[in-house]
Amino acid sequence: MAAEKSPIKVCITGGAGQIAYSLLLEVASGKVFGQDQPVILHLLDIEPCLEKLNGVVMELEDLALSLVRGVVATADPLKAFADVDVALLLGAFPRLKGMERKDLLAKNNDIFRTTGKAIDQVAKKSVKVVVVGNPCNTNALTCMKNAPSIPKENFTCLTRLDQNRAKSQLAAKLGVSVSQISNVIIWGNHSGTQFPDARHASVTINGARQSLTDALSDDAWVKSDFISTVQQRGAAVIKARGLSSAMSAAKAIGDHARDWWFGTKEGEFTSMGVISDGSYNIPAGIIYSFPVTIEAGGKWSIVQNLKQDDFATEKMVATYNELQEEANAAAELAAAAN
Repeated sequence: MAAEKSPIKVCITGGAGQIAYSLLLEVASGKVFGQDQPVILHLLDIEPCLEKLNGVVMELEDLALSLVRGVVATADPLKAFADVDVALLLGAFPRLKGMERKDLLAKNNDIFRTTGKAIDQVAKKSVKVVVVGNPCNTNALTCMKNAPSIPKENFTCLTRLDQNRAKSQLAAKLGVSVSQISNVIIWGNHSGTQFPDARHASVTINGARQSLTDALSDDAWVKSDFISTVQQRGAAVIKARGLSSAMSAAKAIGDHARDWWFGTKEGEFTSMGVISDGSYNIPAGIIYSFPVTIEAGGKWSIVQNLKQDDFATEKMVATYNELQEEANAAAELAAAAN
């Protein structure tokens, strides 16, 4: 019989929130890190939410899951991030009615500066950080800059939810299962400027893999309704449900973390917000969503040499410009704070 694996420590911030409530079962049951991988869960939330967080801990206990080897519930970032292997950063200040984007950036700049410093101080230097709280690209950049002892490549942000939304729209259009579609790309910012890209995707029908755009034969839809539907899907969910995406967001976080932990399938890539290295003429130093392949163990690489036309270039530059504006605003806030 093989020796049991040592537990990994997984920190989830915003632990009392609705996304965490959906995510915790996926992580605790082995769907993310493996059915043979024990976990110790570190849950972080603010002081006013600690009673609610303790209720979440009670439910985790009542699940009686064999892989859970301990739960830490705290409002102290230094306890939450101590020696963790993975940090899933859900907690962020939400955009309230009447707030402009710059106001949201200001609120979250403080949160992610503090978070980055705590990770830098007490987390494992190999920690994998996934930023979910919005604006997630710029929050990831702020967190990364405040954790200089952690490799920049260890900071990512979530655009897998957008990718999942895009695959779902394409599958519905074609009348196939989402499992038949691969290599859909989300470029840029997790915002209304993101560029959902189906031009390099494929679909498998009757065992044969073919170009998805050839199968669709509807370039006008791909360039219009498809893009706008994915870009505005989060707002549509809020309008219909009265709350932001939670179940789908949790699923996407699990997908992102699982691929980063185990690697992508041969011949397939996925979308992640990662530090740009200048690929596709996106200036280095920004957190931008690219198509990536991932090796077992977590080393990711940006997929190279995907052909770009004028339409794609315009979309990719527009979302970069928004990200650069956000990065400049975050830098000004950081300078004012220091």
